[in-house]
Amino acid sequence: MARFTGVDFYEIDGLLSDEERQIRDHVRDWVEDRYLPLVEKAYEDAFFPAEVIPEVASMGLLGATLPEEYGCAGVNATAYGLAMQELERGDSGLRSFASVQGSLAMWPIYAYGSEAQRKRWLPPMAKGEVIGCFGLTEPDFGSNPSGMITRAVRRDGGYVLNGAKMWITNGTIAHVAVVWAKLKDEASGREEIRGFIVEKGTKGFSAPEQKRKHSLRASVTSELVLQNVHVGEDALLPNVSGLKGPLGCL
Repeated sequence: MARFTGVDFYEIDGLLSDEERQIRDHVRDWVEDRYLPLVEKAYEDAFFPAEVIPEVASMGLLGATLPEEYGCAGVNATAYGLAMQELERGDSGLRSFASVQGSLAMWPIYAYGSEAQRKRWLPPMAKGEVIGCFGLTEPDFGSNPSGMITRAVRRDGGYVLNGAKMWITNGTIAHVAVVWAKLKDEASGREEIRGFIVEKGTKGFSAPEQKRKHSLRASVTSELVLQNVHVGEDALLPNVSGLKGPLGCL
C-alpha cells in the first residue's frame, strides 16, 4: 500500500521550515503505520488505546511547545499545530488526548504555576508517565467559567473544593487535574476564579467515565466529582486569577 503523502492544494509546504516538515512527516508516518490499524477496534469498542501514550511522548508531542528545561520539545506553534493535525487524521480522540495533556494541563502549570510545581509535574507529564486533565466544563454552565458552581474555601492551611465537572477528556485515566473554582477573597468578600492542582486519590475526588457516547468514542471522557476535597496551599496556581486563567488555556 502506498504511503499517505497528504494533499497540498495551496502549496503550504513551501511556507514551512525543514524542521516543521520533518516533524509533520514523522507524525504522519507514525499515524499511518501504528495508529490507523488500532483505531477501528478502539472506536467500535469505545476505548482509548493507552498503549500508544509512551510512543506519543517519545515523539515529543506532550507539551511540545514548552521549554526543554522541563523535558519538553520546545518546538514552535506551527510545528505543534502540524503534529496535532496529523494526530487528528488518525482520530479526534488521539488528538484530544495529546492536546489536553499539553495545552490544557501542562500549559497552565507552566504559565500560572510556581517553579516548584513546574519542576514536579512537567517532566513526568512530558514523558507520559503522569496524565493530566482540565476541569472547567460543568453540567449546568458548559464551558462558561463566569457561571461555574464549583467553589473553593480556605481551610486548615489549604483549600476545600466542592462541585462537579463534565465532559472532561482524560479524566478517568488522569493522575492530576487542573480544576477551576470560585474562591472567595476573605478581605473583599469577592469571588475570583482560581486554578488548583488536584491529585488522583485525594479523598472526595473521583472521575467516573462517561459511557454511551456517539462521538469521540476512542477517547476517555469523564465527570469530575469534588466532595469536600481538601488540598494543600501548594495546590493553588499562584500566578493567575479571574477569567483570564481558564480562557488563556482555551
